Amino acid sequence: MLQVNNLSKAYADRTLFKDVSFNLTQNSRVGLIGRNGSGKSTLFKLILGEELPDQGKIILPKNYSIGALKQIIEFKHKNLIDECLSELPKEEQLKEYIAKKILSGLGFSEEDFIKDPLSFSGGFQLRISLAKTLIKSPNLLLLDEPTNYLDIVSLRWLKKFLKTYPGEIILITHDQSFMDEIITHTLGIHRQKLTLVNGTSKKYEKQIKTEEQLYLKNKENIDKKKKELNSFIERFGAKATKATQAKSKQKQIERLETLEDLESLEQLDFQFSYAPFKAKSLMQVQNLSFGYKQEPLFKDISFSLAPKECIGIIGKNGKGKSTLLNCLAGHLNAKGNIQFHPNAQVGHFGQTNIARLTPDATITQEILSANSELSQTKVRQIAGTMLFSGELADKKISVLSGGEKSRVMLGKIMACPSNILLLDEPTNHLDKESIESLKIALKNYEGASVIVTHSEDLLRSLVTKLIIFQKGRAELFLGSYDDFLRKIGWEDEGGAQSIQSKENLTKKERQKLRADVIKRRSKALGPLEQKITMLEDNIDRSETRINHINQELISASEQSEGNKVQELSKELSLLENQIEKDFYELESLEQQFQEKSTSFDEELSVIEKA
Repeated sequence: MLQVNNLSKAYADRTLFKDVSFNLTQNSRVGLIGRNGSGKSTLFKLILGEELPDQGKIILPKNYSIGALKQIIEFKHKNLIDECLSELPKEEQLKEYIAKKILSGLGFSEEDFIKDPLSFSGGFQLRISLAKTLIKSPNLLLLDEPTNYLDIVSLRWLKKFLKTYPGEIILITHDQSFMDEIITHTLGIHRQKLTLVNGTSKKYEKQIKTEEQLYLKNKENIDKKKKELNSFIERFGAKATKATQAKSKQKQIERLETLEDLESLEQLDFQFSYAPFKAKSLMQVQNLSFGYKQEPLFKDISFSLAPKECIGIIGKNGKGKSTLLNCLAGHLNAKGNIQFHPNAQVGHFGQTNIARLTPDATITQEILSANSELSQTKVRQIAGTMLFSGELADKKISVLSGGEKSRVMLGKIMACPSNILLLDEPTNHLDKESIESLKIALKNYEGASVIVTHSEDLLRSLVTKLIIFQKGRAELFLGSYDDFLRKIGWEDEGGAQSIQSKENLTKKERQKLRADVIKRRSKALGPLEQKITMLEDNIDRSETRINHINQELISASEQSEGNKVQELSKELSLLENQIEKDFYELESLEQQFQEKSTSFDEELSVIEKA
């Protein structure tokens, strides 16, 4: 598997990581986390050989293939299926069947399969690039933000696909819940170090927090000790009778470790300004309809919005979610009636609002334009919470990245008191820590909000009711997102299988496909079976030894053999801890085995029906 030994990488005077090492075990799915700019994408480039490390080595097994999403999208064929199969050897052309499964899972219809890849929007072209990477089925998948431009249905499909992938995965994504449902390990970049943890990102964060608390406590104790020793030297160093002791104290200080202060880490701090509101309803929507060229995107939608309510707008991309939000914001003229309470004040974050920023304005000028009554001190405070502190706040909009412009837009919303927030994919361009801060701010917001999002975590945390774009229409659902999944669910869950079952395969094609699935199943499940057997044997041996220790402890205690009792107790504690770790790993491996086994059984079943 992949081995990384003593790797270091820096740009100019900025070190990303230094002397880091880790190994990937077979079939491990690793979540790579770290703050924006910490070096996650750089690590991918080093693994791919696109950049060279300053020192250290990356070792790959012979014939070990790596697949990664390409940053530059190029298409060579006029047909979507041909394009997806273009990088495969000729003997694997039967993977057209698998290609259709993956494409349909990522939101492409049967009619799309014969279209020119260039005819699709930028977001769907990125999906094609993702499909090409998945179809090749490399030993190691490097996925840098694969969730970008995917709607919620495709995200759910991708999650299931990756959970049963017969190889290794390193995944970068700002969607923590998506990541934690997939991964077996977490690899974190923090303060120029890489730490690999068996478990979710939450487990990793808990470990890092504990380590930093111990570091700070240790530093506090050392600093306190140095202060006491220096105080003695200052008081008695000049006295001849205390000179020897003073020199001894000085040597003690020199032997004490010097621990540096931990550098403070910047983080977005969302604080939406609330405009007080006492009535029961902020907005009433009645029979709202909108469409282009007599084709309705939605029709006769009616709902009310009260303080503390959060409505989630969900569905596939291109069905009208953002259009609905723009209608509510008054940017599009829709049929029907939208009635705001006279005291309602709206803050709108839209996908196209970034284009309305003034290129020649500075960040502070742009924020001030949202509320001219703010003082310069308050404007700079808002800029600072959006990570534009000091001279950064004087940068012009024209030189900012897309993510930085999004932060300016959020800053403008924070500058104005509001009691209704209309937010279209507000988590785009935000890192995991910033998304968590936004989620907390929205939970505490006293006003109401309407959110377009593909984040299931955000939906589960915030929404009280939903507007669902599905089956060619938009409908109001009174309940939580989990209520919706339980009572209605997504119409395309398992849609890939419905397309596959329509394929008319010859007997020879069916045999080849079956053989391919059996080969991949053996490759995926064989190592897991070996690990499960090994862990079960380890647990049996440990439990047998624990039984013997307990007997020895009784005997040693009866004979008052204190030293032996102490040694046996120590061994017993170590064994019990090891058993706990082995059971945790065994549970994880058995879950992986069951998920992969079920997926392969379903694939074989579909082939038999084709």
